[in-house]
Amino acid sequence: MVIHVVEPGETLTSIAAQYQVPVSQIENDNELVSRSNLAVGQALVIRFPRQVHIVQAGESLYTISQLYQITQRQLYRNNPVLGGEPTIYPGQTLVISYEGEKEGTLSVSGYAYPFISKELLQSVIPYLTYLIPFTYGFRTDGTLIPLGDEVLLAMAEEGGAGALMNVSTLDEEGRFSDQLARAILEDVDAQDRLIANILAVMSEKGYAGLDIDFEYIPTDLADAYPLFLERVTNTLNPRGFFVMAALAPKTWAGQPGTLFESHDYRAIANTVNEVLLMTYEWGYAAGPPMAVAPIPEVRKVVEYALTEFSGDRIWLGTPTYGYNWTLPFVEGESRAQSLSPQEAIALAVRYGAAIEYDADAQSPFFYYQDEEGRMHVVWFEDARSIRAKLALIPEYGLKGAGYWNLMRHFPQNWRILNALYTIREP
Repeated sequence: MVIHVVEPGETLTSIAAQYQVPVSQIENDNELVSRSNLAVGQALVIRFPRQVHIVQAGESLYTISQLYQITQRQLYRNNPVLGGEPTIYPGQTLVISYEGEKEGTLSVSGYAYPFISKELLQSVIPYLTYLIPFTYGFRTDGTLIPLGDEVLLAMAEEGGAGALMNVSTLDEEGRFSDQLARAILEDVDAQDRLIANILAVMSEKGYAGLDIDFEYIPTDLADAYPLFLERVTNTLNPRGFFVMAALAPKTWAGQPGTLFESHDYRAIANTVNEVLLMTYEWGYAAGPPMAVAPIPEVRKVVEYALTEFSGDRIWLGTPTYGYNWTLPFVEGESRAQSLSPQEAIALAVRYGAAIEYDADAQSPFFYYQDEEGRMHVVWFEDARSIRAKLALIPEYGLKGAGYWNLMRHFPQNWRILNALYTIREP
């Protein structure tokens, strides 16, 4: 696999000829938003099949997987054109393997709201170790707010992925509630009810583990949070469930700010089985334009976390999105719009923008002027930036990648993931 960056004057045909691969392969692997126009600076994933199979009459994905002794999930990964669906036809060419060696083994999880496009979810499930439906809320008395996760769980099971139950302090308006956190952390009886309700749902619905996401906890409850996590873990572990906690991206123990102070890495390390580092949102909707997850900042978080956790307990939070800022940025007034990598590329193509790449942040960006004469800057993720992030996992001995989130279309991510890594099964 190589990542080709489009130069001025290049076309899809000339790039395909350079690498001696079919134009259709580059189109499919990158799910190009424009087949006739490429943006200068656009990154393209180029893969080289090592072994292919021509489908014969009467064959199925199962019989082909048995013939080559690979899983059907791996067949889906090698052939994204299938979209995770088993339908094949005689004469169709399926890739059995690609050139290149794997750089490591990792677990993969991803968050999805119940309203995710079923076609999109079907296409990414083969790459997931765990699907995480987002999110179960709760009331101050410890009762759970139901989540319509049945379709997601059925699709995960059908596609061979496990599932983790997510419980958060998100309120009904979609904001993390410090008052909800306070209510549960100060009331042991409410905690007992919440834990019992979580256990009942996990047992009934077949969840493999629990992901807890309490954010913006009042700082005076920083000590109470690990005690709550310990009670959860002590209840779930003997019953075969593991517990993971999502953590703010701290770079040192005494980092100020409500988001950071309420997550005591050392105390939490002694209470849960695994953690997800939320290593994104340096560039955020209300903030100044910059990369969502600059590599130097991500490294700082990982290196601090490794002083409190062993690497095999750490999931690296990985973004699948970017932001579009209207310029000039005005603090307290400006608000960027989130967008997928595919949408970012479409904007660059539409406005003839040249995509640049920040070598320090390891993230692409571009400027454009809209029809009303307003300037914009877009920071997003592409094949290069996601390769740099995923490379941190084997470098630091981490467990895997946790994607926030699966709602945004990012086909290059899955091609890079499949080309370079062996994905753990649940």
